[in-house]
Amino acid sequence: MALRVGFVLPYGAAPLAATAAAEAEEAGWDGFFVWDAVWSSDPWVCLTAAAMVTDRIELGTMLTPLSRRRPWKVASETATLDDLCRGRLILATGLGAVDTGFAEFGEETDRRVRAELLDESLEIITGLWAGQPYSFAGRHYTVEPIDFLPPPRPARRPRIPIWIVGAWPSAPSMDRVARFDGWLPYVKGGGELFPDHVAAGCTYLVEKRGEPIDIVVEGSTDPTSAADAATVGTWRDAGATWWLETMWATRDDDAAVISRIRRGPVPV
Repeated sequence: MALRVGFVLPYGAAPLAATAAAEAEEAGWDGFFVWDAVWSSDPWVCLTAAAMVTDRIELGTMLTPLSRRRPWKVASETATLDDLCRGRLILATGLGAVDTGFAEFGEETDRRVRAELLDESLEIITGLWAGQPYSFAGRHYTVEPIDFLPPPRPARRPRIPIWIVGAWPSAPSMDRVARFDGWLPYVKGGGELFPDHVAAGCTYLVEKRGEPIDIVVEGSTDPTSAADAATVGTWRDAGATWWLETMWATRDDDAAVISRIRRGPVPV
């Protein structure tokens, strides 16, 4: 797969998201993403603002921890937004970082329970997207068939693409990734991620699925730097299909964010 490039908005409300997404589409980025925090600007409102001013660029969260969201609510939000943007939505998810307010707001912090909630949520979301009637019985959630005003089915088939955080080389974590559409690589135990990890994970996923999926890595680059272009090329050669440009250390500097977007992605 060819390498695609996206920009992750590091902060900001809907007006900035709209401006940044329009600039990103103009500058040639392939995707535009917003973060999803416990207490912050709502990501679905921000992406709706972005959808209204763009036509081509793909849109998504980076990322949505499903353990702290009602899966039927996420299914409704994503189906509605995917209908609005005519099939340009991506749902990225994982367990999430508990140090972003989980405990402060009474959200589940136990890793095992969050993994259970993630798995059940994915089952419910994809089941609801597929249409009615739908039912589910799990440890944490129960869904009975209902025909009360469901939203339109997502525009993209077979579903809105789902990217999952997978901890390499954890088989249960990687097997979850293999059931969906993209891998957000993470090293089990929190070590540094290297291209060799991605290459090994790609091989594992192809063997599990029989076909490749999106492999998504992130970092910060200077588009005029030959060294940065070479680094991104190394990730591409290892199997990455998306490079996400991040500016996580930037806060309250709209001019810097827009300036980086306008400079465009690093050429690879």
